[in-house]
Amino acid sequence: MSEDSEDLERRLHSDDARESATEPASRIPGDVNGDGVVDIDDQRLPLIARVYGIILLVQGLLAVPAIVLTTIYAVRELVAGRVLIDQPDLTAILSWLSAGVGATATIVLMIFGVLLVVNKRKHAARWTYVLIPLTILEGLFTLALKGFGLDLIAPVAQLVILVALSVSVDPALREERRLKTALWRMDKLSAYEDALAKGMPGRDLSGKGYISLDFFNIFWLFVVGCVFGLVVETLYHFAMYGGEWQDRAGLLWGPFSPIYGFGSVILTVLLNRLWRSNWLLIFCASAVIGGTFEYLTSWFMEVAFGITAWDYTGQWLSIDGRTSGKYMFFWGLLGLAWVKLILPRLLTLIQRIPWGWRYSLTLVCFVFMLVDATMTVMALDAWYSRMAGIAVDSPVSDFFARHFGDEFMANRFQTMSLDPSKAGRM
Repeated sequence: MSEDSEDLERRLHSDDARESATEPASRIPGDVNGDGVVDIDDQRLPLIARVYGIILLVQGLLAVPAIVLTTIYAVRELVAGRVLIDQPDLTAILSWLSAGVGATATIVLMIFGVLLVVNKRKHAARWTYVLIPLTILEGLFTLALKGFGLDLIAPVAQLVILVALSVSVDPALREERRLKTALWRMDKLSAYEDALAKGMPGRDLSGKGYISLDFFNIFWLFVVGCVFGLVVETLYHFAMYGGEWQDRAGLLWGPFSPIYGFGSVILTVLLNRLWRSNWLLIFCASAVIGGTFEYLTSWFMEVAFGITAWDYTGQWLSIDGRTSGKYMFFWGLLGLAWVKLILPRLLTLIQRIPWGWRYSLTLVCFVFMLVDATMTVMALDAWYSRMAGIAVDSPVSDFFARHFGDEFMANRFQTMSLDPSKAGRM
């Protein structure tokens, strides 16, 4: 054992003894029993979180009867033959999907509200990671049906609240912040961080998966996936098309391709428990997951903005030109490399972000990515309106026409072509 480690151990024991002799319970956050054992789950949620839970519960109790009555009425009309469904158009299909997602989200929000009210911190943290993708889906369907407008305020505000709650109520993240605060006062912080690094923080200590699926880890997986995917796709295009460089970015600013960011998160979440499985199983699961995600992404971009970003028509096992056997094979290889090779090393890299500024850095990067994504969606919406001949006379539309006009958008998103007739907006 090194002198630094021995000195650290002596200081820890001496500090513990001194604190236990003077202030045994008050000096250890979360030690509700006074026995030196911290139980984060026993700490009460902030009052504002419980108030928000009550609001969600009341909203759900008011909305569920309306949802049930509307469903019963629709079914009765269909059975009676007063409403006929004959080859519904794209807008009708999107409306039904949106209604289904909204109804599901309402019920889940009620459950989440109850958990907040009764102070079930651990369970509430898990449900936030169910509600976040549901809220994103609600926003995407609203965007596809109505474009970028005031209707997006509610899902965006709810998404921000859920992200904030996921960080504040997650027991693992709270424990990490508690340790950071306690260790910040120690002279040997760097030595203790080295000891933690050997234990691989960020791992799923329950043994059910490889990585802990919390906001901190998921956000940085998304960012790295955006950059890594863009680099791989750019080099692939360069090698396959005679040295042609093409801008393959998916956001207005920065070297980011969100499809790979979301793809890396989805692969991680769905394959997290399979990381020890057979390589062939991981490959096949990755191929199916990646192909499905690629198909749905292509479909959404078309119905929301009339955008075609890729077309695999005529390729082996092409499915509506949105994905193909070739690229599902690539997704399989990528998922296999991600789970077996990249993810362990990436987790080590993420956990090397110093504790002193990991949360502030994450917040700044999250805000930047959120602004970048919002501006990108607004620019695409304005591009769609101009191409569709929709006259919108407002300072916002004038701003995007001047700074992100048709020529700029076509040059920035070189793989995209926009045809308003393919969209399914109301």
